Amino acid sequence: MLFSLHNKKAAITGAGSGIGLAIAQVFAQQGAEVYILDVNEATAQVAVQSIIDQGGKASAYACDISNQTQMKAIFQEIGALDILVNNAGIAHIGNAENTSEADFDRVMNINVKGVYNCLHAAIPLMKAKGGGVILNMASIAATIGIPDRLAYSTAKGAVLSMTLATAKDYLKHNIRCNCISPARVHTPFVDGFLSKNYPGQEAEMYDKLSKTQPIGRMAKPSEVAYLALYLCSEEAGFITGCDYPLDGGFTRLNN
Repeated sequence: MLFSLHNKKAAITGAGSGIGLAIAQVFAQQGAEVYILDVNEATAQVAVQSIIDQGGKASAYACDISNQTQMKAIFQEIGALDILVNNAGIAHIGNAENTSEADFDRVMNINVKGVYNCLHAAIPLMKAKGGGVILNMASIAATIGIPDRLAYSTAKGAVLSMTLATAKDYLKHNIRCNCISPARVHTPFVDGFLSKNYPGQEAEMYDKLSKTQPIGRMAKPSEVAYLALYLCSEEAGFITGCDYPLDGGFTRLNN
C-alpha cells in the first residue's frame, strides 16, 4: 500500500480538532498508532474515540506545549517515536502598535517555544530509534506580508526557520524535517473567529475570506492531511528542509 504508516508511532499536537484531527485520522487510517496531544482533554478524548471507532489506534494526552517539563514527560511516556507533527498553535490579530506585550509573549510561547519544546523532547527518541520524520505547520504568513498579523507572522517565520535548522542538524541521524504553509483552511476555529468578530456577517465574511485564495475557496483540513501523509511517508524519503505552500494560489497568483 502506498503511503503506509503501518507500525509507525506518530505524535500530533493540537490534534483534538481542525487540521490536527484530520492528520490524526488519516495517519490512523494508514496504519499509524497516533498520539493526540491537545490542551483540551475532552476534545482529545473525543478525537481518540473517533479513530478507535474506525478501527485505528490512538491515545490522548492533555498538555500545554509551552511547558517543557510536561512535554518531556509525555514524550518519555510515549517512548520510541517515528513521526512528530507540530501542528498546535494560536492566532492573533494586531500590528506593532496595538499588540500588547502579554499577547506577543503568549503567541511566542505557544507557536514558537511550543514547537521547540516538542523538538527538544522528541528528537532524542528518534535518534535512539535510528531516524524519524518531523513535520511543522508554518503558514503563508511566514513568507508574505499579511495585514495585522505581526505576532502570528513572526511566530510562523520562526517555525519555518526552525524547520530548516532542524533538517540541517539531523541529516546524519536519518531525521527528515519539512513544513507545510497553508493559506486559509476551513476549520472550527475559522467559524468561531467569524462569529466572534463579525456577528451577523458570518456568511459575507466567509465568502470574502474564501475569495482571497485565487482558487476561490478555503482548503479542507483533509487536503492538508493528505500532504502531511505524503511528507511523513517513506515515499517522501528524499525530501527534507522544504516548505510546502498549500494555498490555492495565494502566494503566486494574487496579482
